[in-house]
Amino acid sequence: MKKNLLLLLIIAFFSVLVLAACGTSNETDNTNGGSGSDAEETEDNTETEEEEAASDDEVYQIGATQIVEHPSLDAAFEGFKEAIADAGLEAEYDFQSAQNDQNNASTIANNFVADGVDLIFANSTPSAQSALQATSDIPILFTSVTDAVESGLVESLDQPGENITGVLDLHPDSVTRTVKFIENYFEGATIGLVYSAGEANSVAQIEAVNEAVEGTSLSTTEATVGNSSEVQQATNSLVGDADVFFIITDNTVVSALETVVSVAEEQGIPLFVGEPDSVQRGGFATFGIDYHTIGYRTGEMAVEVLTGDKTTADIPVEVPPSMQLFINKEAAEAQGVEWNEDWDEDAEFLETTEEE
Repeated sequence: MKKNLLLLLIIAFFSVLVLAACGTSNETDNTNGGSGSDAEETEDNTETEEEEAASDDEVYQIGATQIVEHPSLDAAFEGFKEAIADAGLEAEYDFQSAQNDQNNASTIANNFVADGVDLIFANSTPSAQSALQATSDIPILFTSVTDAVESGLVESLDQPGENITGVLDLHPDSVTRTVKFIENYFEGATIGLVYSAGEANSVAQIEAVNEAVEGTSLSTTEATVGNSSEVQQATNSLVGDADVFFIITDNTVVSALETVVSVAEEQGIPLFVGEPDSVQRGGFATFGIDYHTIGYRTGEMAVEVLTGDKTTADIPVEVPPSMQLFINKEAAEAQGVEWNEDWDEDAEFLETTEEE
């Protein structure tokens, strides 16, 4: 009897040990299983959050190439950067001025390609041409271009190409409106034109001026320059023949506009210009557009490309949405312009801004 009782106790003892071991094993398995699942989920969540943070914090590398520095082009670049910032995008800009040298423009574009920038902002016709020659892969957004088709940048405004589009800087009616203004208030005048024959942008505008004067009482006389140091001499060469000057949006001449203003004031010759910034620098009048505005619109296009919403091929080249008659009264007086009361209602008035 005692032996049987002892045997039963031994069996019961080992049974308890076995049950305890199984319970511990199950708890351990459950604990380990739970920890593994939670860890994997936590790791997945962390990776997702890191990816989102990386996306939110992406900094785009933008190469900005500009043929020369002058207020109009500078205003376009400021507008471009403002649009990028307003869209909430972070960008680092490598700004390079070609100092009005086409060879420099080509070198700048090639360097941007070598650096692998995300996008090229080409501010002027020569800059855009150099960028397009340098790459067919990196998207190019241009502005301050007068005739994108004639300069070989795009095949058509509606179908710009695989990696380039932008905003023009000349309203289609700008030249004709300016010529008509001269015809109305300076009847029979000879228009003096100073420009760089090496800029396709300028040649197109000069052709437009000559076409616009056909059938009017007006005529033109021209002087060309190779660089900005020749602008004053070229302007002086027209004195005696020109009744008014008309300086189009030629980068070479506009970069030395103060020398033209000086001649206009000394000789009492009204100076028409191609855009409002030149009015603020001493030009008498223009039917022009705001370069900050076209730069901003180009920046909005760039945002669509950078974020992948569109490609450049999806975005037609645009023309400025509107233009306005701008007049500088101070310049008008300095250049001997007889004031007409019509201009009080028609024009937006700008004051001369002294260079710092």
